[in-house]
Amino acid sequence: MMNKIWLSSPHLSGHEQKYVQEAFATNWVAPLGPNINGFEEDLCSYVGVAHATALSSGTAALHLALVMLGVGAGDVVLCQSFTFAASANPIVYLGGTPVFVDSETHTWNLCPDALETAIKDQKRQGKQIKAVIAVHLYGMPAQLHEILDICNRYDIALIEDAAEALGSTYAGKKLGSFGKLNVLSFNGNKIITTSGGGALLSDDEQFIQKSKFLATQARDDAPHYQHSEIGYNYRLSNICAGIGRGQMEVIEERVAQRRANFDYYVKALSFIEGISFQPEAAGSFSNRWLSCIIINPLQTGGITRENVRLALAAKNIEARPLWKPMHLQPVFEKASFYGQNVAENLFDHGLCLPSGSNLTSTELEQIVEVIQGCFQ
Repeated sequence: MMNKIWLSSPHLSGHEQKYVQEAFATNWVAPLGPNINGFEEDLCSYVGVAHATALSSGTAALHLALVMLGVGAGDVVLCQSFTFAASANPIVYLGGTPVFVDSETHTWNLCPDALETAIKDQKRQGKQIKAVIAVHLYGMPAQLHEILDICNRYDIALIEDAAEALGSTYAGKKLGSFGKLNVLSFNGNKIITTSGGGALLSDDEQFIQKSKFLATQARDDAPHYQHSEIGYNYRLSNICAGIGRGQMEVIEERVAQRRANFDYYVKALSFIEGISFQPEAAGSFSNRWLSCIIINPLQTGGITRENVRLALAAKNIEARPLWKPMHLQPVFEKASFYGQNVAENLFDHGLCLPSGSNLTSTELEQIVEVIQGCFQ
């Protein structure tokens, strides 16, 4: 059997070691240090925001974003249903109530119409809505103009979950810069990685300063250990931040490589009736973190997403279904949901193909050969 082809494996550049070695040489192996400061500055400069906090995960960043907005027991947070569980779980950490909203077919992201319906209905019920979490799925920008307009009209803060979207742009502006608070992830499968890590970004300096305080156990300014608030152990280590600094040096290359993977799949598979791809709207630029296809069995003669996934697995090639919507997850079965069945249909028929920036041309050929073979 051939070597495993992973969905999205880490891809080091060779630049990381100098920053990591510098941390060892200067004994900065703590959760603070020059690499932390440098990485935060790199992120601010690249994304186009004023302030950043480097954290241990994207989930930690989302949790702190909700803390900054004062989410507490019974508060409603409207969240895209078609996403990974980490987008929704922090709402529950704080005793808030997640209310899920469907996607639209143009980007697969938060549907503005369903969002406004949800806001109106929750307000009619007398609910306090503290935030909207919009996700840029697989690197594809959501319909930010419409979503921001709705959030502004109803005076609700937008949290931009750009965990999968570093390097993507909307109307010429980097994702991760549109929300009141913005979240990035550097997990091992992301477009760049710090092994594990994330960041909270904002133009509001007070939010970021407070998040740094809370992320370092909320230790008061005292010679002894004193705590007036509950804090968290959420800061990224100086060593991991060094990996991130090396990765930031090649971010544009990584985006180009991921987009090239997508273009290869389109060229090789778009002739097959019943296969379609995640669309990229005018004015949007996706990093194509993952290349995703929809397989419609009504057009393929009955061949399904699972037929293709299992054929790839038989050749030691990892592919995964699209995210299972949160409103269909057992843990959220009692949560409210607004929309139709767009997210559900995407989950039923969608497949994420191997998309790593370190894929070789031979590996891409092998993947396409297996998929094409399913339809011959």
